Amino acid sequence: MYNNQYLILKGMQRMIRPAGSEDLDAILDIYNDAIVNTTAVYSYEKKGIDECIQWFDAKNSSSQPVIVYEEDSQVAAFATYGPFRDWPAYKHTIEHSIYVDPDYRNRGIASKMLESLLQIATDEGYKTIVAGIDESNEGSIALHEKYGFEHAGTLMKVGYKFDRWLTLSFYQVMLK
Repeated sequence: MYNNQYLILKGMQRMIRPAGSEDLDAILDIYNDAIVNTTAVYSYEKKGIDECIQWFDAKNSSSQPVIVYEEDSQVAAFATYGPFRDWPAYKHTIEHSIYVDPDYRNRGIASKMLESLLQIATDEGYKTIVAGIDESNEGSIALHEKYGFEHAGTLMKVGYKFDRWLTLSFYQVMLK
């Protein structure tokens, strides 16, 4: 399905690899940080390990990749994709997510994760990838535009978090 990618840089071992059950605590910590501290996730409550295990098992049983970026044996980020909508005509379109641990942000990790997801999705025969991004997340918007994603639409004030209304922008890229 997808191959491990290894990088050795400045004496550190860095790799992007398929996630395993041993990574779920780190994945959960990264995701819960996004829930509590950002508008990347339009949710209020932290998730528990049981929910994370169910999510991971569902991803595996559906052959949807969950990959991690590991640096010196620490999970610094995770990424995945899944169906854009659960109707047969959308079977060639996916929506993806990338989350980076706050201690590892602004190091180019999200770029490496997005490159990996784009390659995996291309190899798997998908035609379109969609990203739903909160309009205030300028870094994520710039990242996606760098990789050819184009603005496809905006849903105004569809979420409410941190005592303010949130606007969700959709970006998409067509794969080869």
